[in-house]
Amino acid sequence: MKYLVTAAGGNLGRLAVEALVASGIAPSDIVAGARSPEKVADFAERGISTVEIDYDRPATIATALQGVDRVLLISGSVPGARVAGHENVVRAAHAAGVDRLVYTSAPQATTFDYALGADHRATEEMIAASGIPAVIVRNNWYHENYAADVARAAETGVVASSVGGARVASASRADYAAGAVAVLVEDGHVGQVYEFSGDVAWTFDDFAAAASEALGREVVYERLTSEQLAAGLAAAGLDEGTVGFVVGLDQAIAAGVLSQADGVLSNLLGRPTTPLVDGVRALRV
Repeated sequence: MKYLVTAAGGNLGRLAVEALVASGIAPSDIVAGARSPEKVADFAERGISTVEIDYDRPATIATALQGVDRVLLISGSVPGARVAGHENVVRAAHAAGVDRLVYTSAPQATTFDYALGADHRATEEMIAASGIPAVIVRNNWYHENYAADVARAAETGVVASSVGGARVASASRADYAAGAVAVLVEDGHVGQVYEFSGDVAWTFDDFAAAASEALGREVVYERLTSEQLAAGLAAAGLDEGTVGFVVGLDQAIAAGVLSQADGVLSNLLGRPTTPLVDGVRALRV
């Protein structure tokens, strides 16, 4: 059985490759694909095959899929510009006859109307239409998404957001990588759509408390309005489109898109997900 991890040079992809090795898969049965192969050269030193795979260049995808049985398709990173690349991978995977495709999607991608979910909803639909045996894993927020907030809190003692009292069920990037690998390797998951999340849905008051504990200083939560957030982002030099995207994302969080915490991921892993305070400690600067 040969396993391909796409975007293996990125943060999630690298962790997925490591999780495959940790699960007992032989390095010789793992293929690490990256747009820039030099980013995965260290894997080659450990007996893991490395290939170039660029979602926007179908020829590289076809070559990377040669001899591959199962694919972990890690979503592209540019909102609004990734569906075509995903489609190239799905078409190539279908042509290659892979027997399982795992795709990393976004929370509530087909049930919640927000900008971030649009590309993922389209990708999920094309995977379903392709007929490829597949598993969809919708990753909630990563603890690591808040690295900049932790850095600012260390300097100012403040975390600021316009999500109000919303809850966020984040987990560590490593938790999500391990979950994706579990459904890639284990039987019984094909056809499932999993909402992966941390075990606890926390508020930003909880986040401030975790930051206080991790940083050893008092941290408080400052509630912003959408207008205040937009003004601050514009003052920082962000363009109008980016400002609108970020403000809209906070509005979706305020409406509950990240609040679901039902233990699916921890049950699959057989262990608790990484607690928020531990995630914050790992982000200390």
